Amino acid sequence: MAVACAAPGSTFSKQLLFFLLVLVLFCDACQKVSLHVPSHLKAETPVGKVNLEECLKSPSLILSSDPAFRILEDGTIYTTHDLLLSSEKRGFSILLSDGQGQEQKKLEVVLSAREKKVFRKRHTKEPVHNRSKRRWAPIPCSLMENSLGPFPQHIQQIQSDAAQNYTIFYSISGPGVDKEPYNLFYIEKDTGDIYCTRSIDREQYDQFLVYGYATTADGYAPDYPLPLLFKVEDDNDNAPYFETKLTVFSVPENCRSGTSVGQVTAIDKDEPGTLHTRLKYKILQQIPDQPKHFSIHPDAGVITTTTPLLDREKCDTYKLVMEVRDMGGQPFGLFTTGTITISLEDENDNSPYFTQTSYTTEVEENRIDVEILRMVVHDQDLPNTPHSKAVYTILKGNENGNFKITTDPNTNEGVLCVVKPLNYEVSRQVTLQIGVLNEAQFTNAANAQPPTMCTTTVTVKIKDRDEGPECQPPVKVIQSKDGLPAGQELLGYKAVDPETSSGEGLRYEMVGDEDNWFEINKITGDLRTVKVLDRESKFVKNNQYNISVVATDTAGRSCTGTLVVLLEDFNDHPPQIDKEVTICQQEKDFAVLEPIDLDGPDNGPPFQFLLDNSSSKLWTLESQDGKRAILRQRHNLNYNYYSVPIQIQDRHGFSAKHVLSVRVCDCTTPTECRMAVKEERDAKPNIILGKWAILAMVLGSALLLCILFTCFCVTTTKRTVKKCFPDDVAQQNLIVSNTEGPGEEVTEANIRLPTQTANICDTSMSVGTLGGQGIKTQQSFEMVKGGHTLESHKGGVLGAAEPGRYAYTDWQTFTQPRLGEESIRGHTLIKN
Repeated sequence: MAVACAAPGSTFSKQLLFFLLVLVLFCDACQKVSLHVPSHLKAETPVGKVNLEECLKSPSLILSSDPAFRILEDGTIYTTHDLLLSSEKRGFSILLSDGQGQEQKKLEVVLSAREKKVFRKRHTKEPVHNRSKRRWAPIPCSLMENSLGPFPQHIQQIQSDAAQNYTIFYSISGPGVDKEPYNLFYIEKDTGDIYCTRSIDREQYDQFLVYGYATTADGYAPDYPLPLLFKVEDDNDNAPYFETKLTVFSVPENCRSGTSVGQVTAIDKDEPGTLHTRLKYKILQQIPDQPKHFSIHPDAGVITTTTPLLDREKCDTYKLVMEVRDMGGQPFGLFTTGTITISLEDENDNSPYFTQTSYTTEVEENRIDVEILRMVVHDQDLPNTPHSKAVYTILKGNENGNFKITTDPNTNEGVLCVVKPLNYEVSRQVTLQIGVLNEAQFTNAANAQPPTMCTTTVTVKIKDRDEGPECQPPVKVIQSKDGLPAGQELLGYKAVDPETSSGEGLRYEMVGDEDNWFEINKITGDLRTVKVLDRESKFVKNNQYNISVVATDTAGRSCTGTLVVLLEDFNDHPPQIDKEVTICQQEKDFAVLEPIDLDGPDNGPPFQFLLDNSSSKLWTLESQDGKRAILRQRHNLNYNYYSVPIQIQDRHGFSAKHVLSVRVCDCTTPTECRMAVKEERDAKPNIILGKWAILAMVLGSALLLCILFTCFCVTTTKRTVKKCFPDDVAQQNLIVSNTEGPGEEVTEANIRLPTQTANICDTSMSVGTLGGQGIKTQQSFEMVKGGHTLESHKGGVLGAAEPGRYAYTDWQTFTQPRLGEESIRGHTLIKN
């Protein structure tokens, strides 16, 4: 089948034909695939599916040698248009290739009809000859867009070699024929001439892929469908235009020459890469025109500055009329104009300045927080920005801090205020020097003026005013000795009338005296003590006692001052210590003593600890770092209370004696013997016997032995003797004790008292009965003192059936008179 192209462009067809030929020659063949399909196939009907991966893994290029079929990536075969298969088998090849073209494969596909179809007799010019089908080679043709005709315009002719043997009819399909845009092309079925019916816009359709068919009268297709590529040649029918209709750029003022301002871009819808889309940019006009500040790169469209003289204060906005032209800027090229705006960014290149070189104002003395003056400045920089906002400074004249200047954020004015009272008597006027700068730093541009501070002079006149007394200084300190007695005079607080510079006519009153230490002289303001001054009082803080004093003039005006009495420490408090300590022998055998001195540190530690000689036999006292001491037992003592006299001195020898009550306890913590300590506190202390009492006890014991010896002798003679115990028999059972510990009691172990009356004579008593070891019968008797029976603390009779406990004082009260009588008897016997 031959194709005749009316338009140029056959080079593309040759290249495509060459590529397909090379691909078929150099690719390896894969296993043939046979598919049974219906004899009549409609367009876009799946024919079957082949496994492409068996032939080539991951192919990137899949082509069909028959345009009637297209193959998807999964191997599915679709028809591109309606097909009618004859009784003969129809085959085509699937060409596979990888991305680099290093490996190509070819897969043969054979289609066979499921049913045979009887074809009509063909109209032939010559006898029928069997020949194999051939694939038409695509020859692309080109069409000129916007063609003026005449239409229909002949563009190509196709011819089939089968026309030598058959009557061939030609047809076409595809975009421009039976697809959008419809009826753009048509073909004469007898001659194969293809015509275009109207002009084409390349910007809408740049090419058309149309398929040509050659069939006999009975529908037989001796040739494969022929792909026809109609390319639309570009015509320069579109003028370039700027991408953004409103373009605004900004650049800092005073910037250097060559600074990039921005880039403009334009669009041309004609074919890219051709002369029709080669654009050139140009600045047609600058507004304002002089001087020329900007230039543009003709190809890139980048706008740059040409001078460093951009001054926002002279002109803040420039407009550039731009032109963009295609055809490389040739005069015959199409063009479009546009306007861009360039605004200048403000820089702090202008210093603020005062509208006046000097100001004069006045203010009454003693007034504070009052506005006295507003100052106006001008700045050519952009308003309401840090480049123009003023910062005011008082350079001279405000050494005492009487004034303050601030900036009004709304008006940018300098507001001068008095913040500390002025005194007319001290100065009648004050002269201030005030300077102004901007919030932002001054620009470093080469053409900018050097930064300078504008200054102005403000004269403040002070008006006189009759004011009240002044309490200066507000706090006055006087010194006094600790322990100063009542009735002593102290210098008080003094106020001054500023009009007379004296304190005459002022009256003083005390409004703050927490502990009522003083009374004040209303005329002089001096103080008199009414109590002894005590530095250790709870009202004294850091050795200071504060008094508030009000001074009032004759007009009722007043001021208040504070008088601080600084008390010098006096060593009037000896070291103090807790009087009770507990030693738990289960934990430790010592107690830590930590005395406290209410005096100041100069009259406090280091302390000296001294132990009384009477206690040194049982205790030792060791000083620790001058602030503590260790009281330690010399040996383990009995669990009891002990009185330990000690003496503690401060650094100057001022001391006090203390008697410590030391509890030695069987415990692990002192709280465990709290109850035991309480019980023994309530017990009466021991009584220490004198020498006469000891002598009486010894003589009584000797008399008792004599009586026992006499009874023994009588018993041995086996004579029945009536034995009667004397009234003082109880004295013969007294046990001598020199125990000095407090709280010991006479118990049943010391004396056995019978339960019966003592005036009983027993003729059967023997020595064994009185011996205490072999007693068979125990008889009772009463101990009588002055006709009364000795009773226990519980109200029972002494020596009841249940063993009782009796205090030693009760026992002494009962036995003392009898011991005295026995002493007299013994003395008489000794004399005799």
